Amino acid sequence: MTSSAPPLHCDVPRVILSWALYDWANSAFATIVATFIYSTYFTQAMAPDELTGTAWWSRAVALSSLLTALVSPILGAAADRSGSHKRFLAVTTAVSIGATALLAFVSPSVPHAALLALALYVVADFTFETGYVFYNAFLPAIASPERIGRVSGYGWGLGYVGGIVCMGIALVGFVQPEVPWFGLSKVEGFNVRAVNLLVACWFAVFALPLFLFVPERRIRGVRLEITGVFRGMGRTLRTIGGYREMRKFLLARLVFNDGLVTVFAFGGIYAAGTFGMTLSEVIVFGIVLNLVSGLGALAFGFLDDRIGGKKMIMLTLVALSVATAMAVWAPTRAWFWTAGIVIGLFCGPNQSASRSLMARFAPEKHHAEFFGFFVFSGKVTSFMGPILLGAATTAFRSQRWGVATVLVFFVVGGVLMATVNERRGIEVARHV
Repeated sequence: MTSSAPPLHCDVPRVILSWALYDWANSAFATIVATFIYSTYFTQAMAPDELTGTAWWSRAVALSSLLTALVSPILGAAADRSGSHKRFLAVTTAVSIGATALLAFVSPSVPHAALLALALYVVADFTFETGYVFYNAFLPAIASPERIGRVSGYGWGLGYVGGIVCMGIALVGFVQPEVPWFGLSKVEGFNVRAVNLLVACWFAVFALPLFLFVPERRIRGVRLEITGVFRGMGRTLRTIGGYREMRKFLLARLVFNDGLVTVFAFGGIYAAGTFGMTLSEVIVFGIVLNLVSGLGALAFGFLDDRIGGKKMIMLTLVALSVATAMAVWAPTRAWFWTAGIVIGLFCGPNQSASRSLMARFAPEKHHAEFFGFFVFSGKVTSFMGPILLGAATTAFRSQRWGVATVLVFFVVGGVLMATVNERRGIEVARHV
């Protein structure tokens, strides 16, 4: 039986912009803290040496990913059952902002500084990632099926641009100047650590429009009971076998997303360690890659609506495989820059198309729960990428061998993705 409930304020520009601005808001964390500035600072200033720092950071990323994978489906089911996606999103957003701000005050001279910094990072990253369960669940309600690809692209595109703008501010105001803004001290790199405060403020301010202007269909008279959540999840797990195409897609994403997670976590570290880029050069590299990624997500969102999510994902995986091989082989910075730009151009469309395809596959009454499984598929084995990269880096004493492991995830994921029948998956979701 098909659902007759109409979408909420479908394709309304103000609603779509307010929703997409959350991507603009939280991208500052992904870009500055997780990928380029703070991760690089940690390996260079908080750890005994860069190789040890790379291994420690990889373990923190792996732990956060594992926690996200285990908890996301439960939180998604609870949000659907309570009918309050905004409330869950507000809590995860607030905790992520708070933990990020605290990172600024962990100096290298503090006892057990590295362990404390990693613990705060895990909390911030875990809540940042689980927030996507509730944020993504709004997508099928605010966009019509024929526009869902481009709306998803708007979010990813704004996210990458937001990362650029915030990182540009960090570069000009905090990292590069002789006298940082607000008279921040350079002792023990406080001016660099202070970018975490910039990220926290950025996240808080630009997340507000979603809570103010994006409507949600509340379910009246429903009480959130933990036993009811687990019973509902049990029913979903028993029936999910009927969503064959979704299962195949989630399995493919489980693999290729490991490659993306690893690229995001270690892109800046690889640029600094292998090609000798300074922190400022890493930031410039990140700005260019984010600009290219944002343009790619915006442009390819229209192509997603035209050719479908599966073909879009397949196209991106081929390009990402070629670019990763180039980055591993790259003999000079120029070759590495070229590889990085290609990765940037196609990683945004890959994420956007994955989200839009999941939105098409998810039945209406279980948007958050199924997006919980979507996050689960992206995280449950994502510790494998960072751990393999860290192990290969340590074993061969070379970051190139570590980055080479990423190629396996893109190739295997592409092979699995080729088996998905997108049309059949959409039809199943419509008749639930």
